[in-house]
Amino acid sequence: MATNSRIDARSLLAIDVGAVRTRAMLFDAVEGRYRFLAEGVGPSTIGAPVRDVSEGVRRAIDQLQMIAGRPLIDEEERLISPTSPDGSGVDSVVATFGAGPPVKVFAVGLLEDISLESAKNLIASSHARLVGSISMNDRRKVEEQIDLILKIRPDMILVAGGTNKGATHSVLNLIEPVGLACYLMGNGAKPEILFAGNEELAEEVKDRLGGLAPVHFSPNVRPNLENEQLGPAQVRMVEVLQHMSVARIQGMQELVSWSGGAVVPNSAAFGRVVKFLSKVYDPSKGVLGVNLAGSGLTVAASFSGNLRLNVYPNLGMGTRLSGAFAPERLGRISRWLPYPMENEQILDYLFNRALYPESLAATEEEMALDLAISRELIREGLKRSDQSFPEKVKRPGTDLLPWFEPIIAVGEILARAPTHGQALLTLLDGIQPTGVTTVVLDQNNLTAALGAAAGRNPLMVVQVLEATGTFLNLGTVISPVSRARPGTPVVQARLVYEDGSEVKAEVKQGNIEALRLSPGQSARLHLQPLHRSDVGMGGPGRSGSLRVNGGTLGVIIDARGRPIHMPSDPEQRRELLKKWLWVLGG
Repeated sequence: MATNSRIDARSLLAIDVGAVRTRAMLFDAVEGRYRFLAEGVGPSTIGAPVRDVSEGVRRAIDQLQMIAGRPLIDEEERLISPTSPDGSGVDSVVATFGAGPPVKVFAVGLLEDISLESAKNLIASSHARLVGSISMNDRRKVEEQIDLILKIRPDMILVAGGTNKGATHSVLNLIEPVGLACYLMGNGAKPEILFAGNEELAEEVKDRLGGLAPVHFSPNVRPNLENEQLGPAQVRMVEVLQHMSVARIQGMQELVSWSGGAVVPNSAAFGRVVKFLSKVYDPSKGVLGVNLAGSGLTVAASFSGNLRLNVYPNLGMGTRLSGAFAPERLGRISRWLPYPMENEQILDYLFNRALYPESLAATEEEMALDLAISRELIREGLKRSDQSFPEKVKRPGTDLLPWFEPIIAVGEILARAPTHGQALLTLLDGIQPTGVTTVVLDQNNLTAALGAAAGRNPLMVVQVLEATGTFLNLGTVISPVSRARPGTPVVQARLVYEDGSEVKAEVKQGNIEALRLSPGQSARLHLQPLHRSDVGMGGPGRSGSLRVNGGTLGVIIDARGRPIHMPSDPEQRRELLKKWLWVLGG
């Protein structure tokens, strides 16, 4: 879709403040279509000794200016905007952030298994940490509840309860300890209060709490007993978190000024793209996004526009990594290592990685450890997130993930993997998808930036997503679900190329096979399941065919079972890992 409109051809600078690195990305129109042009990277300076994010932003922009050959900052250290006739500057700015400690949130809910549960789910969808909770059936006395809030000193108190046109007196009674605790905090830092309960109580809640602490309101997370509705409340919570981050993080105000307020949490921006894609792809499947960063793990799953966003600050590759694995769980990491390694070595590496999150793997062993750790972080995040997926989504088994198409992965560790086969195997081991899906690697970490830009320039977002080379299609993956014994054939595959030639494969339980199909090519894939395996064609034993597009690794048939079962013997396990990696070109 070519365009000559000056309004449509607006350049955009996207800035991402991460826990380890700060990035500046430039987008502009080239030959009538938007493209990602260049990126500058600098260390994040949110922590000691600088404690000001603007320094890291300046360093990233300085590098971007040198790479792009385009001045963006003038001699007085001011952003050049809009674009000047000589081509310097940018027309608009958006920013995302994933840095800083998680916001401490105290949850208040009427019923423990309904409104309080929804409040906890809302907290889990943001860069926040649940630090305590109370509900109507809490056995503690009011003064004990007040003492609890005073002791924790949360940054935010989230209140949920009462369906719309439902409970009133019970909800008002529930907020009494909240008001008293805020009153006793004196004139110091007060928590922000977000009310996400019965919308008819907004004025009453404002009267009771408004003079004691800043109060914000969002649509009810439980408009009725049957339905949890987090989406609208997530939007409001993002706004409150943005407001809090600007106040808490030195240097954020400059980004707010440059962007006109378009500063959003990285996780929320990432979720926007996943939600958008779920409206474009097969409505019978969801779209899954996994973002493994230094600040935490974000899992975004969207089903026909119904986004389920979960953020896990303690499952990142940064400073909190050492606390992600208890000593008894180190074996979960070593099972993915193709080399023998003692638990003490793994534990030492976890601590060193947490102390120096900006460091890069220097040896094959360290890279293998990074990828093994990534597998377990992703696996744990998917396990937790699965509980929030809608009950009615299609899945091949109660303990297995729903069908997804596509799966988008983001993460510096994945992008820096020595081979694409190692990156794909890490994702397959960590996610363990089922049926037929396309696995896409965002090798430039652009997804969140595009999500932040969606409100400013949706055309740019669509064109960059469509551009060849923006995202790396690792391949089409078929993952049969079968109870067959290892070594038993579970699927026959026939790939028919456009020139009429074809390749056949019979894949046995426990194996991985790769069929060649280069990027830019397409072919017809015919699948015949054996022993009532389910290949995602409508049920166990159902065969079918579909058109598939080429990827870096072609068409991969992952018949290792779901969940993947590993040999108990360490030597056999390591040999099997090497065999799987060899199949994928590792």
